[in-house]
Amino acid sequence: MAFTSDNLRVFLAVLDAGSFSAAARQLGRVPSAVSMTIAQLEAELDLTLFDRSTREPRPTDSARALEPQARQIAGQWRRLQAHAQALHQGLERQLTIAIAPELLSAPWSQPLAVLATEYPALIVEVLSAPQADALKMLHSGEAQLALVFERPGTDEREGFQELGQEVLVAVISPEHPEARARQGSLQLNDLIDVRQIAVAGRDPKGRDPRLLLSRHIWRTDSHLATLSLVQAGLGWAYLPRRLVAPLVAAGALAEIRFGNISNELRVWVDVVWHNERPMGLGAQRFIELMRQATREAAPG
Repeated sequence: MAFTSDNLRVFLAVLDAGSFSAAARQLGRVPSAVSMTIAQLEAELDLTLFDRSTREPRPTDSARALEPQARQIAGQWRRLQAHAQALHQGLERQLTIAIAPELLSAPWSQPLAVLATEYPALIVEVLSAPQADALKMLHSGEAQLALVFERPGTDEREGFQELGQEVLVAVISPEHPEARARQGSLQLNDLIDVRQIAVAGRDPKGRDPRLLLSRHIWRTDSHLATLSLVQAGLGWAYLPRRLVAPLVAAGALAEIRFGNISNELRVWVDVVWHNERPMGLGAQRFIELMRQATREAAPG
C-alpha cells in the first residue's frame, strides 16, 4: 500500500508548509529525508505530486485531488490514536447514565456535549427510569452513573456528588373538579383524598415518601406520562417547575396554591456512582462537568 501514516503526514506537511525545507523544520527532519519520502510515494503511486520546475515545489492537480481524502484519513488516524491512548488511561468503552424522569429537564445535556467533544469515540447511553429503578441499574452494573434525587437513607456502596436543588411544584389541570370547586386555593390536607399521579418505581420500598401524599396514587414510569394524565384532569402531581412553567403560563396547568404552606418542594439532586467499581475517565469527567455547570448556574 502506497500511503502510510508516515508518508501521509509528510505529504500533508509539504502541502501546508509550501516547501520541502519548511515541512522538514515542521516535522523535525532534514530536507533530504522529506524529499526522499515524497519521491518514494510518487514512485509507488506512479503519480507526480509536486512540480519541481520552480524554486519551491508546487502541488500538482493529482496532489490537490488526493488532499481532501488524505486529510480525512489523517484525522481518523489522530482520533484512533487519541481513543487508544484514552482507553489505556482508563476510558470506558461505554458510559451509561440512568436518570430519574423528573430530572430529564435538568441541565445535564450540555456537560454531555462537552464530554462528546473531548472523547468523541466514547459511546454514551442515557436511560430514563424511576429513581428506585435507576439505582438498581447502578448497583447491578447496567449503569455507571445515576442522576437522582437525594435518598432518604444512606448506602455505603454509593458515592455521590451533590449538584444543587430541583424545585418541584404541585400542579393540577384547571378543569379538575377540585381546582374548580376551590378556585385553586387548597390546604395540603385537601390533597390526601385527591388522586395523585406519581413517577415511581414498582418497588414500594424505593419510593420517596416526601413525594407521595395522597391515599389514592396512580403510578407511571415517565414524567411525560404523568404530565399527560394531569393535563387530562385525572389527578395532581409534583413536577419540576422548569418542565411545567410554559404550560402554567399558557393556562394548560395550574400551580396549586396551598393556603397554609408553600406549594414548592425543594429536593437536592445527586449524581451517584458505585464505590465498589472503578470509575472510568468518561464518568469522572461527566461528574466534573456537572459540578462546573452547577457552580455556573448558581446565583451570585
